[in-house]
Amino acid sequence: MKAIIGRKIGMTQVFAQDGSIYPVTVVEVLPNVVTQVKTVEKDGYNAIQVGYEDKKPSRVNKPQKGIFEKAGVTPKYELHELQGDEMQNYALGSEIKVDIFSAGEIVDVVGTSKGHGFTGPVKRHNYHIGPKAHGSGYHRGVGSMANVGRIQRVVPGKKMAGHMGHERVTILNLLVVDVLTDKNAILIKGALPGPKYSIVKIRSAVKEQLRKKEVKELLNRTNAE
Repeated sequence: MKAIIGRKIGMTQVFAQDGSIYPVTVVEVLPNVVTQVKTVEKDGYNAIQVGYEDKKPSRVNKPQKGIFEKAGVTPKYELHELQGDEMQNYALGSEIKVDIFSAGEIVDVVGTSKGHGFTGPVKRHNYHIGPKAHGSGYHRGVGSMANVGRIQRVVPGKKMAGHMGHERVTILNLLVVDVLTDKNAILIKGALPGPKYSIVKIRSAVKEQLRKKEVKELLNRTNAE
């Protein structure tokens, strides 16, 4: 299992050889530099910390400065942890480039959805609006909150107005249409979570990896029999 950090640029479309059109999202993937290597003995789990996009040294605090100096790399804006068997092969200070993925692979994309601020129940939960006539007195309200039964209160979790968006979202099983190594970009079919220029994590599809593991175990079992 492998992963990399990139920046969502926007959407466009590409044409296949048979003339069909694919809507794709362009993700800029600059080289990810390994700034820390976490191990089970020291940290309790295996992972690597990578930095993305150069940052001015004057904008780095002392704790982060020590991390970058120890790794021997320039300061970075974004720091993220990546896990997976293949990620343990990278040493401190090495780079993970866009060619880690290839066209035709199935991936998952993790990002932060667009924030919509404080919204009403109609927009947030797709509630039906009330009558539009002037005399109705009810248009886009939350509706009845009565609770039939003994519980004389509004139970937690009821769909009401509140903060919408700006949540961690994972889109599963997306197709890598093309990898542009000369432009440090990956074209992924479909839409990705988050606004333009937001940071996303591209990883090997979890369900695909589980399926491969199950098939491998089944083959080993049949061969043993």
